[in-house]
Amino acid sequence: MGDPAVPARPLRTPRLGAVSSGGLLVAAEVHPLIQKAVGEVLRGWAQALGEAFEPEETNKVLEWLAGAVDLASRGIQPERGEGASALARFLLDRIGSVLLSLLAGDPSVPRADALRLLAGIDSVRRAIEPDWDRYFASQLSGPDGLNIVVEVAHDIRSPLTSIRCLAETLERGQSGPVTEIQRRQLRLIYSASLGLSSMATDVIEMARRGDQLAEGNPTPFSVAETLEGVVDMVRPIAEEKGLLVRFQAPAGDQRIGRPIALSRILLNLVTNGLKFTDEGSVEVTTRVTTPTRVEFSVRDTGRGMSDEAVATLYQPFRRSSGRLARSGYFFSGTGLGLAMVRKLLGTMDSELLFETAPGKGTRFYFEIDLPPVARL
Repeated sequence: MGDPAVPARPLRTPRLGAVSSGGLLVAAEVHPLIQKAVGEVLRGWAQALGEAFEPEETNKVLEWLAGAVDLASRGIQPERGEGASALARFLLDRIGSVLLSLLAGDPSVPRADALRLLAGIDSVRRAIEPDWDRYFASQLSGPDGLNIVVEVAHDIRSPLTSIRCLAETLERGQSGPVTEIQRRQLRLIYSASLGLSSMATDVIEMARRGDQLAEGNPTPFSVAETLEGVVDMVRPIAEEKGLLVRFQAPAGDQRIGRPIALSRILLNLVTNGLKFTDEGSVEVTTRVTTPTRVEFSVRDTGRGMSDEAVATLYQPFRRSSGRLARSGYFFSGTGLGLAMVRKLLGTMDSELLFETAPGKGTRFYFEIDLPPVARL
């Protein structure tokens, strides 16, 4: 009944003198309520299984659980003994349910004793859980580890996208009137789901190492519509923080390029700008530098960056103590966004540049080939 795929911790059975109680060996020192709960679980389990019931194995597991729960209720952390099995975890849940019912039906049990016994159940539950950290580490470091990460990110992203769309629909009153408080709460839901779904997308695309970051072939598109789409996506975040978001399309709006990649780059940069700006605005501007090239600039009026913050700006999975660097510049826990932006721009033979100063905001900018449609 063990878990062969999961590494086990060292095993030890509690050493307590045992006495017979209704055909079940339980420790003599074990609290009477634990003995009673274990006895009820044994009878119920035997009745449920009928001829398939295996008394020797079940008695052995329940004996260990009784002693372990009692030890844990007295502050002695048990190790994994006969509890290192799926059967033990199932029976422990049954014991916890029965014990809770017994305590609820017996007001004479002091409150402190009741809490102590329930805490003992929780301690044993933690002790006999599979060693998932080592198991996950072995799986993620194996040949399929990268695929596992991508599948998890996909599974996270799909419901988050639905949450974002539903929150936006409700916030706009399309399903009925909403109060101002509800509207603010919906904006917060939208902002959180957008941030999480963007991070899941960053994980997926970073795992692909840039191979599938941008569309295969350039297509005609409207730069103004792309900018407007980005602004629409971040508007709930801006409104919640009281910030203004502006954009300026280039002359010769119809261009040839990769609109999905461009949208992802700008969305990441604008979201970053909003995250680190407490008052003022975030502005997206464009400038035609040659007949076939356009420069995009995302400027915020936020706090700017120190040299310490700049040093790890493009580093994925960066860490800062308490998520707040000593410079006071707040970083996300993963730092995937800007690393992904650089990879996207690399697929378009471009580079992400920036200008910043503490207290004076930050400007990210890049230049890409976007020939006018008329030049086809």
